[in-house]
Amino acid sequence: MSTILITGATSGFGKAIAYKFGSEGHDLILTGRRSDRLAEIEEDLKEQFKIEVLSLNFDVRDQKEVEKAIDSIPSEIKKEIKVLVNNAGLAVGRDTIDKGIVDDWDRMIDTNVKGLLYVSKELIPILKENGDGHIINIASTAGKESYLSGNVYCASKHAVDSLSKSMRIDLLPFGIKVTNIAPGLAETEFSLVRFKGDQEKADKVYQGFEPLRGEDIAEVVFYAASTPKHVCLNDIVITCTAQANSFYLHK
Repeated sequence: MSTILITGATSGFGKAIAYKFGSEGHDLILTGRRSDRLAEIEEDLKEQFKIEVLSLNFDVRDQKEVEKAIDSIPSEIKKEIKVLVNNAGLAVGRDTIDKGIVDDWDRMIDTNVKGLLYVSKELIPILKENGDGHIINIASTAGKESYLSGNVYCASKHAVDSLSKSMRIDLLPFGIKVTNIAPGLAETEFSLVRFKGDQEKADKVYQGFEPLRGEDIAEVVFYAASTPKHVCLNDIVITCTAQANSFYLHK
């Protein structure tokens, strides 16, 4: 079994992805900003699935922290890393561009784009050294179409979509797969973060239909990572049945 590195593993998609791979017997490296949650999840995964779990507590927005954390991974564990899941990401605010808050913009760009780049830059040499590997970038349907008041979030996820395409080309000589996964509406902490802790606003987003769950995305990530060595799923768009795309939702 190979080792899987998952960023943003303390909640939502990242946590669900960790439990899916753990349940299948894979060892894990989990990253996140919330050390208490990381410790709790690590302990539970080890107890449930009898696997090895290494937790790295850092913020993907800080390049020096990323470098230090990845460098701290013991060499014997680095040799087993086959899959990187770039999951860490967020949306903050829902303002039109003329009323946008610069701090919100910075948080989204620094996490969704630069954070993905920082982690990938540190992991790619490891994957190359190991002879192959797979990078799975968690994008969004917001990276396929832009919508009202989505502006910078949509731009950041369009960047992830484009980077996935570019990475796939650049890493072709090294046998490293790159998969872009674009989920639609999913009930996680996403809207709670976007609305800055306003639970009522967050809950309204998912009323009147059955949204995706973190476990749904985890199943697809695991499937993408489980294809034969000669098969790469390049781009996967996932919505709940009630959603056609970023614009059309049936309640």
